Amino acid sequence: MFDPASLKYDANGLIPAIAQDYGSGEVLMMAWMNAEAVARTLESGRVTYWSRSRQAFWIKGESSGHVQRLIELRLDCDRDCLLVLVDQTGPACHTNRRSCFHTAIRDGQEIILTEPQNPSE
Repeated sequence: MFDPASLKYDANGLIPAIAQDYGSGEVLMMAWMNAEAVARTLESGRVTYWSRSRQAFWIKGESSGHVQRLIELRLDCDRDCLLVLVDQTGPACHTNRRSCFHTAIRDGQEIILTEPQNPSE
């Protein structure tokens, strides 16, 4: 049986977690988890992160309705980073964009790739 304590966490007890849409492969966001957030995610199927600023757990979509349902959790080869394959409802980014990675650097310039979605959509 998988034990979240077997992962390699940083000095603050955190591990980076990259959320990816399981259907499209689109990278949606990066956030942090601790061992308890990993365990809660696996138990509930609702992706749970650790907020460094609030020092509290947050279930993705709890207030926005933009839920991440866990499809599969993958570990990298060093066990120090997670790939969270999700079924994403609505935008993943707090800016109301599908992905947090909505800005590209091209020829030394920042280019906005996507605009925020209309909240009523």
